[in-house]
Amino acid sequence: MGNPKAFLEIHRQEAGYRPIHDRIHDFGEVEQTLSTRERKLQASRCMDCGVPFCHWACPLGNKAPEWNDALYKGDFELAYQLLNTTNPFPEFTGRICPALCEKACVLNRFNHEPTTNREDEAAITEMAFQEGFIQPKTDIVRNGKKVAVIGAGPAGLAAANDLNHMGYTVTVFEKNEAAGGLLRYGIPNFKLNKAVIDRRIALLEAEGIAFCYGRAVALDNLSGLVRLEELAADYDAVVIASGTPTARDLKAPGRELKGVHFALDMLSQQNRVLAGMEFSKDERVTAKGKDVLVIGGGDTGSDCIGTAHRQGCKSVTQIEIMPKPVEGPEDPQNPWPEWPRTLKTTSSHEEGCTRRWNINTLEFLGKDGKLTGVKVQEIDWKPNPEGGRPIMVEKGKPEIIKAELVLLAMGFLKPEHPAYGNNVFVCGDAANGASLVVRAMASGRQTAQKVNSFLSAKM
Repeated sequence: MGNPKAFLEIHRQEAGYRPIHDRIHDFGEVEQTLSTRERKLQASRCMDCGVPFCHWACPLGNKAPEWNDALYKGDFELAYQLLNTTNPFPEFTGRICPALCEKACVLNRFNHEPTTNREDEAAITEMAFQEGFIQPKTDIVRNGKKVAVIGAGPAGLAAANDLNHMGYTVTVFEKNEAAGGLLRYGIPNFKLNKAVIDRRIALLEAEGIAFCYGRAVALDNLSGLVRLEELAADYDAVVIASGTPTARDLKAPGRELKGVHFALDMLSQQNRVLAGMEFSKDERVTAKGKDVLVIGGGDTGSDCIGTAHRQGCKSVTQIEIMPKPVEGPEDPQNPWPEWPRTLKTTSSHEEGCTRRWNINTLEFLGKDGKLTGVKVQEIDWKPNPEGGRPIMVEKGKPEIIKAELVLLAMGFLKPEHPAYGNNVFVCGDAANGASLVVRAMASGRQTAQKVNSFLSAKM
């Protein structure tokens, strides 16, 4: 703790976003950066608490007080080394993590000005890359064992990275044309530039990990694909990190109308367009010149809003079937240091959006097979006298929201897995259902340890 009075003398300062009138015209990252001097001052605010709740809250167990102290002292190389002991890819979490650690920070309890851990770790990592502190490991001793990883999302990459460093020969099978999973195909470029992913993948390849793209693996007996049982026979262990591929659908009348899409239909396509892929006019999912309705109030819905603005939409409305979260920094139902389920306003919301809660979707309306609007109704939630989930009751009269494009952003279904052989392991969203990138990475690392324990016992 280099400056014991910093948390009293220096206020929290966030880097903030590029001006709205500037950022909505491109897909460049919206978040700005502080100067090195300002970043050091923010790191100095960390109190090095005797009981670091930030460490407790982080799924990866990041030791924020240690690397914040090194950052404050200007030792970026040490700061990255400390950060990388727990976090394999801090350039990802430094951009898109909701920062569970900051909500659990003692300063958040004290004055709602927690240490800027997320921005600090992004700054540390970018400086480490810039100064050449991050180099491929060339001293990995191979142990003769082979591991296949199915899926190159954050969980699969984290598992592959750790297993590779342990000495295993790792091959990653990815159904898409490039690595990253939802980092690449779900999160817009304005939150995570894909060059950041490419930089890390190049490092993993230089360290010996092999990536096989366009290689979908069948987890059952489907033909025409690489079969799981073949991998399990050819490799000493297999890690399934295939994510949650099935989006939650909305089976309302009119679902078949042209203009109703899953959120990832739009998000993944837009990211591919930015990567140089071409789509026909009929294939293109675009909000240009349209009134857009986003159904679902989470981060994916927010990403749809920002993307719609950049595509040139006429308007955006976002509806959520659940009640409006509590406003302000504190959540009475989840007091500090738990994660507060409070109203979240993202950079995309700031760009313009009508937001409504307690809205149920009744029907998709159209003409000549094309979407023209959505019939919705305001509802309320009443306590269930038998306990369990509250009961939905009608409140207002049905109304129609004009829309030529609807994006379903209601989450994903948790995959179901059969019993696998004892050398097959499941991690990340594939095991636990859709969650945060940081949790997926933590699961990947934990699974790598399980694989190592299993194979070490057989050596």
